[in-house]
Amino acid sequence: MSATNADQLAAQGLTLGYGNTVIVDGVDLTLPGGAVTAVVGPNACGKSTLLRGMARLLTPTAGTVTLDGAGIHRMSARALARRMGLLPQQTVAPEGITVEALVRLGRYPHQRMLTPWSAADQTAVEEALARTGTEPLRDRAVDELSGGQRQRAWIALALAQDTPLLLLDEPTTFLDLRHQLDVLDLVGELNTEAGRTVVMVLHDLGQAARYADHLVVMRDGRPAAAGSPADVLTAELVEEVFRVPCRVVPDPETGTPLVVPRDRSRKRPHSTAS
Repeated sequence: MSATNADQLAAQGLTLGYGNTVIVDGVDLTLPGGAVTAVVGPNACGKSTLLRGMARLLTPTAGTVTLDGAGIHRMSARALARRMGLLPQQTVAPEGITVEALVRLGRYPHQRMLTPWSAADQTAVEEALARTGTEPLRDRAVDELSGGQRQRAWIALALAQDTPLLLLDEPTTFLDLRHQLDVLDLVGELNTEAGRTVVMVLHDLGQAARYADHLVVMRDGRPAAAGSPADVLTAELVEEVFRVPCRVVPDPETGTPLVVPRDRSRKRPHSTAS
């Protein structure tokens, strides 16, 4: 989907860290509304910290984050939760809570004091369960599920929140290849069919290039490049940022950039004894 001016997250001079350690350093970045953005980069480069800062889970030591030009730190928690949904990297469910009860928590920003649970609330929960394939798990305790099942339950919670902007921190963690693609297909549907803006942290460069309209490549706490995957993902950039010599070729299925690492093995052909 083409970018719009609505649901546009931006950082100006954003600096984030933990204690005295700076992780994200003076970042200026605009994430297009109406698009899918993937944030990629090597380990410990600041990807998740950047997402946490833009979701207001971390207070900046300098700079600001805005949503459609308004500072997110000036919004009430409920108002922001109606605009922005978040799936963090580390999630903790209340002990013994069922999948359906967890997903129902996504409706909290839409509730009012003394207002009963509505048909619209239940519809949002049912749609979230169905989209994530967690409907058969609705009565299971979350802490009894496999890692992949738990991940899908948390994604369902984020979907039930029904926000125009969705932030996902490594949403394919714990998932096998089929379920990774299921989640990424769902992200694409949310964007193209429902018009949602999505920002997600990913590790797989091929998946990021295939599913994202906009790519942000982080290195050492700053963006090394940002733009369309076709413009950004070059062999030179991958080697510079990830220190992996490679070729970048068209994906035979989609034509999007596909990173093929150079052969680093030192195996020699087996000789046949005479």
